[in-house]
Amino acid sequence: MALKRSQEMISGFSMASMTDVIFLLLVFFMVTSTYVFPTALEVNLPEGTEQTPEKPSTRVFVDAQGAYYVSFDDQELAPVPADSLAPVLTAWAVEHPDDGIAVYADVDVAYGKVVEVLNLGAANSLKMVLATRPGATQSPAINSPQQ
Repeated sequence: MALKRSQEMISGFSMASMTDVIFLLLVFFMVTSTYVFPTALEVNLPEGTEQTPEKPSTRVFVDAQGAYYVSFDDQELAPVPADSLAPVLTAWAVEHPDDGIAVYADVDVAYGKVVEVLNLGAANSLKMVLATRPGATQSPAINSPQQ
């Protein structure tokens, strides 16, 4: 009496190893995405308690020496003289009316320089956001010295 072994092909496919690979890829991309830096110019931003959800693709940088740099989308930073900053930004705003402009100013820049850039945006009806780094939660009330 000869016994026959059944040689059936298994029609199922185990997804366990595929899920492991996908999970490892997900972890890899999550870890490497934290190393992407949005700025090529080192600017020490002041701290702020509120962060805007909007991340404009156009950025204006004011470094510690007061020089201006502009970056559109993911292009390289380009130095821009102070007198031609307004025409450059307004020409861009005509082509992209719905996008805003982020202003990154070093903490050591005089307050007047930042106000000049913001006034330039207001005069040309540009939507501008002042970029800050996240800081400790502070009370919105200003503490005045007691008399």
